Order: sequence, then C-alpha cells, then structure tokens
Amino acid sequence: MLCRPAGGGGGQFGPIGPQHGQVRRVTGITIPLWMVVLLVVFAAIGIVDRVFAPSVRWFFRRRFNQAIDELNQRLDMRIQPFRLTRRQTHIDRLIYDPKVVEAVDAEARASGTPRAVVMKRAERYAREIVPAFSINTYFGFGTRAARWLSEFVYRVRLGYVDDEALKTIDPEATVVFVMNHRSNMDYVLVTYMASSRASLSYAVGEWARVWLLQNLIRSMGAYFIRRDSGDELYRKVLGRYVTMATREGVTQAVFPEGGLTRDGKIREPRLGLLSYMVAGFDPKSSRDIVFVPVGLNYDRVIEDRILTAKAEKEVSGRDFRVRPAATLGFVWNLIKLRVQGRLYRFGYACVSFGRPVSLADWRRRRRIDFTTADREKLFAGVQKLGDDLIEAIGAIVPALPVALASHVFLESGERWMSEFELKSAVFGLIKRLESDGAHVHIPRADRDYAVSAGLRMLTLRHLVVTNDEWLYRANPDERLLLTYYANSIAHLLK
Repeated sequence: MLCRPAGGGGGQFGPIGPQHGQVRRVTGITIPLWMVVLLVVFAAIGIVDRVFAPSVRWFFRRRFNQAIDELNQRLDMRIQPFRLTRRQTHIDRLIYDPKVVEAVDAEARASGTPRAVVMKRAERYAREIVPAFSINTYFGFGTRAARWLSEFVYRVRLGYVDDEALKTIDPEATVVFVMNHRSNMDYVLVTYMASSRASLSYAVGEWARVWLLQNLIRSMGAYFIRRDSGDELYRKVLGRYVTMATREGVTQAVFPEGGLTRDGKIREPRLGLLSYMVAGFDPKSSRDIVFVPVGLNYDRVIEDRILTAKAEKEVSGRDFRVRPAATLGFVWNLIKLRVQGRLYRFGYACVSFGRPVSLADWRRRRRIDFTTADREKLFAGVQKLGDDLIEAIGAIVPALPVALASHVFLESGERWMSEFELKSAVFGLIKRLESDGAHVHIPRADRDYAVSAGLRMLTLRHLVVTNDEWLYRANPDERLLLTYYANSIAHLLK
C-alpha cells in the first residue's frame, strides 16, 4: 500500500507549517511607552533599595544616634530607648501582654462576644493610647513653640527650685513630674520650663483628640486617656501601658488631681495613674520611681470664665458661653496689642520645682507594701502616696501678685481702700506666708511694684472698681472670680 509523502499537497493531512523551501519571518513585539517607563522606574527603585539605601539608612541612623547622644548629654534626664522604639512594636507588645490577653479572654467569656472581636477592640484601645514620639517634633518644634506661646501670653518666671536635690536623682530611676492643674497652659508652660532637663510624656485627656492636633500631641510623646471610662478592658490596656512605660524609665508628667480645678483650690488626688505606676513596685527588683513636685500659678488663667461658669450661673444666674466669633476677636485683639507694644500680657506665670520624693525611700518610711495582692491594702497605700504628693505640690505653689491682692480685697469686704492701705495689707500677708515657709514671687524684688502689678491686672479686668477719690474695693459682681484667684494660695494660709 502506498502512502502519500508528508510534503505532498492537497491531502487530508496537509502541511501546517511553511511550504518546503520557504523561510519563516519573525515579527517584533511592540511594548507601550508607559510600560517601558514603569519598568525602568521599578528597576531603578530595586537598584536604589538593594545598593544605595543600606548605606543611606546607615548614614541617617548614625546621624540620628549622634543627635540622641548629644541630647542625652545636655539633658539631666536622658531619653530612654523605650521612647525611640517603633510605635507598632509597642502596640504589638501591649496587646499581647499576658494580663491584657487574660482580660480579653475574661471579657469574651463574660459577654459571649467572639474572642477575635474583643481582641480587635483591645488593639483599637492600644492604638489610641500609645504615642508616636518624635525627637524632631519635640525638640525642633514643640519646645520652641512652647517657649514662644508661654512668653507671648505671660511673663514667665522660675520660682523655687532645689537644684542640688534634682542633681542627686539616680540616672536609672524613672522620674515623674507631679503638678497641680490650673490651666491647659500647664502642658505648654512645664514643657518649656523643663526642656533643659527632660522630654516629658504627658497623660492628656480626650479634649485634645481633635484631627491634626492629636497627631501633634502624639508626636510630642503624650498618650491619651479616658479619665472616667468604666470599660474594664480599656482600663487594663491603659494600666499595662503606664506600667510598661514606668518600668522602662520613661520620664512622665501627670496631674494627680485628675482634672482642672474649678474653684481655684487644689483638689483631692485621683489615684488611677499613680496606682498603675506603683502597683507591684519592689525596690529589690524594680527601677526606683522618683516623683518631682511641681507647683504652678498664674496671675490670669486663660479659661477662668469657663471653669467658673457653672458656679457663676448658680450664684448670679449669669451664663457664660464660648462663642467662636468672640474667641477669634479676643485672639486678634491680643495680637494687635502685642504688635503695637501695648499688651500687658496676662501678668506673671510662675513654676516651682520641689524636693524629689523617692518611692523606695517613701515606702520604707511609710512601711507600705505595693506588692500585696490585697487590693484594699494596695489602695490604702496609693491613697497615702497621693495625699503626700498633693501636700508637697501645694507647699511649693508660688503666691503671685493677683492672688495676694485678691485675698486682701475679699477680706476687706465692701470697704473702700487706698493703694497705700492695700500695700500695707499685702506686705503683712507676704510676711505671714514667708514666715510659714511659703514661696512668694515678688517681681523685680520690689514689693511696691508687685502690689501695683496685681492691682493693675484686677482693675483692667474690672474685678476691682475704683471711685473718684482713687479708692478701691472688690467688684460685687466679680467676687466669685476673685475667690477663684485667692483660693490658689488658700491652702498656704491654713
């Protein structure tokens, strides 16, 4: 049987390739220009990442470490490695902390919620709390802005400070600045006044959780807290972060009162943050905690009308409300007066730093055991610590001209006084305070000027009225605000 050759034509199984004797032509592949550009860009990125980036990263890391070393040589309290660790690392470490995991499991069992959902909530709390400290933001912008704003609004003065005692603080100890809380300017003022000593990590309330502002505050090393939260899981996450930061030596600044004073008096301590810091403290195995009392006072608190608004409405029926237009007008007027050189500013703002309190020494004197599992005993010990710290803070709150004059005017009642009588009464009050060991700030070391400065501030704000005979007395409609300022030194007169 004959078979047809493969090269033959016309058959059922004809050729599928080129005919015999023909040459196959290969055509080119066309690539769009945008794809070529994209490939070149990706190739360049790969080369930079693998060849140049390691040396660049090494260069900047070296510069960064040099900057840290220089800062630590300049600061009395060095920046701990904990604050330089990536934020995500802290978040992961916090949510997988054994006690947080235990709290997540307990919450899931009690509520019947899937564990993954509760864990996600714990992660959200951790992201809300953990700061994102930036050295450039803190020292390059934050401290300079704090200085400018403080000196724009006030005549800032350093009151009492025990330098020798501050220099004896153990470099390995965790330092916690504890202060009275009179104004939201406290954060700014203390950041400025302590900038040569340390970088501070503040506990900031929810009022600051505003878009953009919260990012700036986080980069300054502050962490946000919900002061009155009843969520046990949230409190556990917050407590573990504070404990973690304290044990790692982070320098912190807290307000034991827990919030702004609304009557001018120093409030009773709230013990939440203190209990997180000291629970489980054992001087044999724990880093010592040193509390530095800080006393602040102002001739004028920016938000005094807001703080006393509720009491004012109850007493006189007057309702003070913050209006955006009025606020902007007020700020614009301040700027205009400053440019014109006619701004007296808001008087004096003074900060005093007291003698440090070592927790190890205090515990030994008070015979308090912070490692006890008995919650009542632990709470009682924290309560004693809080009371002692509040007393130490109150002892160094500086008496300023407005507070001194306010006290005298309130004591005089409805009686009209000459400036000479006012000065005589204030001089007597200063003598009484100094004999009791209180710290009185006398501007320019001139008592006559101090009284005149206080009187000028009170008359400009119409808290004190005058008559045609140049006699003075308290404005009956402003006695509440006068009491607010007099109360800043009321504890010194007991």
